[in-house]
Amino acid sequence: MVETLIDRFGDGAVLMMAGAVVGVLFGVAAQHSRFCLRAATVELSEGQVGPRLSIWFLAFSAAVLCVQGAISLGFLDVSEARQLAATGSLSGAVIGGLLFGAGMILARGCVSRLLVLSATGNLRAILTGLVLTLVAQAALRGVLAPLREGLAGLWLIDGGAARSLLAQLGVSSTAAAICAAIALILTVVLAVASRLPVTRMIAAGCVGVAVGLGWIFTYTIAQSSFEVIAVSSITFTGPSTDTLMGLVNATRLPLSFGVGLVPGVFAGAALMALASGEARIERFGPDTPMERYLIGAVLMGFGSMLAGGCAVGAGLSGGSIFAVTAWVALLFMWVGAMLTHRLLQVRVSGYRV
Repeated sequence: MVETLIDRFGDGAVLMMAGAVVGVLFGVAAQHSRFCLRAATVELSEGQVGPRLSIWFLAFSAAVLCVQGAISLGFLDVSEARQLAATGSLSGAVIGGLLFGAGMILARGCVSRLLVLSATGNLRAILTGLVLTLVAQAALRGVLAPLREGLAGLWLIDGGAARSLLAQLGVSSTAAAICAAIALILTVVLAVASRLPVTRMIAAGCVGVAVGLGWIFTYTIAQSSFEVIAVSSITFTGPSTDTLMGLVNATRLPLSFGVGLVPGVFAGAALMALASGEARIERFGPDTPMERYLIGAVLMGFGSMLAGGCAVGAGLSGGSIFAVTAWVALLFMWVGAMLTHRLLQVRVSGYRV
C-alpha cells in the first residue's frame, strides 16, 4: 500500500501525510494528558512524585516499548538514523541540555508544549514559539551558527556502535523492550496512586505511541522509496524552523515528515481544546512577564540546536532508540530545569527573582 501511495502522490507527499497523522495523534494526546517535561521537572524539584511526573514517564516508557518492540520484531531498523549513525557531540548535549532546561522553566514549557498551547489560544506561547524558532534558525544557519559549531566541536563521539547505549551496554532490543514494559507497569501504578484520571493515562501513553509510529512510518516509507529518506520521528525545533522559513520564503516549501507534523500537532491540540472547552485567549500579565518568556525562548532555541533536539526530539525520539547523546542531553535538560526552578524560588530582598 505504501508503494502505491508513493507511486500516486510521491515520496514527499506521503511523508507529509504520515507526519500529519502522527502529529494529530500527538497533539490530541499531549493536550489531554498535559504532557510536559517542564511540569515533571518542577514537580520533582519540589520533592514530589505525582501526576505530572507519572505522565512524562508513561509517555517515555511507552515510546521505548513501541520502538524497541518494533525493532526486536523486525518491523524497524534505526541503525541509519542520524542520532545513531552520524558523529555526535557530547559537549553539545551537555551545554545544550542545560540551556534548554533553563529556558523551558523561564518560558513555562518546552517546544512541544508551546506548540500545543498555541493551538489553545495562548498568545504567550505563540510569541515565545516564534522567537524560539528564529533563534534556532540563527543557530542552525545564521549568525549564531559559528558559536554552536564551536561548542559542539569541544567533545565529539563517533557514530555507530559508539553512539548506541544498547551496544555499549551489550543489551538487546528485546531486553530493552521488556524493561520498558516493566517500567510502564510501575508508572501506571504510580499514576493510579497519584489519582491521575484513566483517560489522561491513556493519552500520555499515546504520546509515546506517536513517537513509535513516527519511526515506523518513516522507516517503512524509506524501505519502499527509490529516494534516500531519513528515518526519523517526532522533533519540533527543526521542523518548526523549516515550516516557518518555507512560509515566509517565495520558494516552494519542500514536503517532508516534519512539514506535516507541525500543523498536525497544532490541529490535533486545537480540536481537543475545542472539544473539551479549554480553548481560550491568554495574554501576558503581571505574573507572566514577557522578558522571562523571551529569555527562555532564546535559551531553548539555541540549546535545542546545540543538543541535537528538543525535549521530545532528543528526549523521547532519541531516547527511545538509546542514542548516547540523546540520553545525555535529556539528563542535562532535567538538571538545568531543576536548578533553574530552585533558583527562581530563592527570595532576594523580599521578592522572588
